[in-house]
Amino acid sequence: MDSQQAKIVRAPLFPLYSELRACMRAWDGERVPAVREMITTIWSMTGTPQDPVDWSDPDAWIPARLAGEDRRLAQKLWTTSGRTANPRHVYGCYLLVSTQQLLAKAQDVYRIEDRGERFLNDDPEIIAEIDKVEGIPRLLALVSQKAQAKRGDLLPDWSNYLLQVSKFSKPSTFKDTLRRRLVNLVERGLLDRDGNSYSITSVGAAYLAQLGEPAPLQPTVPGNEIDVATALNAHNVKQREAMHSRLMALAPYAFEHFVKELLEAMDYENVEVTKQSGDKGVDVVANFQFGITEIKEVVQVKRTEQTITRPLIDQLRGALPYHGAIRGTLITLGRFAKGVEQSALFPGAAPITLIDGKRLLELVEKHGVGLRRKTLSMLEIDEAFFAEDEPAAEAEVDEVSI
Repeated sequence: MDSQQAKIVRAPLFPLYSELRACMRAWDGERVPAVREMITTIWSMTGTPQDPVDWSDPDAWIPARLAGEDRRLAQKLWTTSGRTANPRHVYGCYLLVSTQQLLAKAQDVYRIEDRGERFLNDDPEIIAEIDKVEGIPRLLALVSQKAQAKRGDLLPDWSNYLLQVSKFSKPSTFKDTLRRRLVNLVERGLLDRDGNSYSITSVGAAYLAQLGEPAPLQPTVPGNEIDVATALNAHNVKQREAMHSRLMALAPYAFEHFVKELLEAMDYENVEVTKQSGDKGVDVVANFQFGITEIKEVVQVKRTEQTITRPLIDQLRGALPYHGAIRGTLITLGRFAKGVEQSALFPGAAPITLIDGKRLLELVEKHGVGLRRKTLSMLEIDEAFFAEDEPAAEAEVDEVSI
C-alpha cells in the first residue's frame, strides 16, 4: 500500500461541521475532564418503557436527567448553539476535536488557538486538510460519477475504499460512515439531496477539482463479496437505465397498457385503458380496495421526460367527477416542477398522487413488471469449519474510548 493509501478515515461518528463549530465555541474555556464527563454521562443514559426519554427535546431532558456541571455544560452547548447542537449527539464532535487538535489543551482547559480559529473562520486549507483525511474527496468522486446516486449505489465502492484505507471492517460501520458524511456534504452545499438520491453540486464539483482526484482504488481480492456487489450494482444500474429507455421508446398507447399491467400487479382491480378520445385527459381507470371500501381512481400517463407543471394536476382533478372517481394519479417518466406537490395535496381538494420517472422505476422493480430478478449463487469457503480449534478473534471496536 503506497503513501496515498495510508490508514485514514478515522472518525466513525463524523459530525456536521456546524455542530462541530458550536461545540468548539461552547467548550472554549471549559475543563477537559468536565466536558468528557458530561459526554460520558449522557452517552451512558438510557430510557425504559416505563420512563422513556425524548432525546429530540433537550429543553426537557437536560433539566430532568442531568445535574451539576453536566447540566450546566449541556445547557450551555444547547443554548449557545441556538438550539441546534443536541448534547446527546456530540460524541463525534468530541472525537474530531481530539484527533484534529481543533482545541488546544492549556492546563487541562480547552482553548481556541490558531488552528481552531482558522477552522471556525472556514479557512480553506484547514477544511481541506480534515476532509482529505476523512475520505471526503473519495466520496465526492463517487457521487460525481453518477447523475443521481442512492446510498446503496455508493456503498459497495465506499466499503471497498474503507477496507483499503481505514481500520474499519464491519458492514454496519461502512453504512454509518457513509450516511454521516453525506449529511455533512449536503449541509455544506457540496451535494444536493432529492428524496433518497444524491448528486454533486457545481460548488462540490469545483471543490473536488481543488482537492484533486483521489488515487485509484486497488483491485479487490477476486471472489470478495464487495467486488461481487460492485459488479452486480453496476449491472443493475445499467438495466434500470435501459428500462427507462425502453419505456420512452414505447408508443403512447402501449405505455398506457404497460401502466395497466403495473397497476394490476399492485392489486388494483377492474383496470381499464380508456378510449383515446373523450376521456377528459384520463388514460387508465381502476378500482382499489381500501379497507372495506372500494374506491375508483383515475390515472393520467405522460410518456415524456419533460417537467410536469400544475395545469396538468388541475386538468386531472377536474376529470374525477366525469369518471366517478375520488382520487387520481399522474405518472410520468420525467419530473414534476417545484410547487406541484403542494397543488396535488391541496387542502380540501381531491388528492392527486405524483409518480415521477424515478419512482415509476422503483415500482416496476418492486412488482416485477418488465424487470425480473435472477437469483445468483456465490460459493464461499466455510472458514468456521476450518477454525474450530482456533481462538476467537477480538471484536472490532468502531469507536474511540472516552
